[in-house]
Amino acid sequence: MKILNITVKDEDGEVRLDRWVKRNYPQFTQGMIQKLCRTGQIRVDKKRIQASTHLNTGNVVRLPLVEKDVLLSKKNHDMDSHFSKKVKSWIIYEDSDLFVINKPSGIAVQGGSNVRFHIDGMLEALRENSNYRPCLVHRLDKDTSGILLIARHPAAAAKLTAAFRGRAVKKIYWAITTGRPVSSSGRVTLPLLKVERPGESYVVVSEENKNAQKAVTEYMVKDYAARKFAWVELYPLTGRMHQLRVHCLAMNCPILGDRKYNQVNGSLEGFPELLHLHARAIIIPHPQGGYLEVEVELSSHMKETFKRLGFDMPSGNCVKLIKDKKCN
Repeated sequence: MKILNITVKDEDGEVRLDRWVKRNYPQFTQGMIQKLCRTGQIRVDKKRIQASTHLNTGNVVRLPLVEKDVLLSKKNHDMDSHFSKKVKSWIIYEDSDLFVINKPSGIAVQGGSNVRFHIDGMLEALRENSNYRPCLVHRLDKDTSGILLIARHPAAAAKLTAAFRGRAVKKIYWAITTGRPVSSSGRVTLPLLKVERPGESYVVVSEENKNAQKAVTEYMVKDYAARKFAWVELYPLTGRMHQLRVHCLAMNCPILGDRKYNQVNGSLEGFPELLHLHARAIIIPHPQGGYLEVEVELSSHMKETFKRLGFDMPSGNCVKLIKDKKCN
């Protein structure tokens, strides 16, 4: 059996041994890693360790290499050449730490029941010559279009994920709503509760259930067409499942094309039958310092609706790296 001795790099970040092994050698299962640690075949700096041991830059990992023909990585089964080319065409910015893509509506970010193609399953196409498979650092709903950030390596993923968790990120969404908010701007502070039923999950406002999570959304009406439609800019200050969709519903102006939460006017004759919610802009600390500011152009169906309603067509993609900008 071939034995590898691999030095942990800065790009790996601080990571558990088992996660590091699976990230770099996906043919290893969790059970295999635990057994090899118990028997002393996997070691760090020549010492016996546990699978949960955290690695640091400069550690040397002794790893018995499993022959390539023993197990096939699942990633090879998930990849589809057509969709691999597609995901590359969605890239609007990339550097040594990350990618930014403009995700189309209708493409899932991660796999699930009856989901064959998803962004996570396409990321191998972005690996190129890197030792690391790119990874997701946040998510969008399947039917929401717009900005999605992808980390190139674990160290960048750790910093970007920490920024999202620490709320150091400003996110801006655009929606077309059926109905117009009473106030031209404001804040919605309504706790949300996830409800699970066979074959379905959804979110409701619940101010009494102790399991409901705090959810806060600020908004501003950019334009409107009589009182039937509005172009609303949304700023989520928390990141709950379906938060923007449910908060718009709570204002009595649900999002156009939202078949889950806009059952009365979810689709209207003459308008595209797709969710009109777009992740328009983001400002986030860059892993190398400073801030990355990105705007992405609207999806084709929202452009069509903007034109029909007479709203000013916004600019296209724009990316800026700013040294001292703050997210406020």
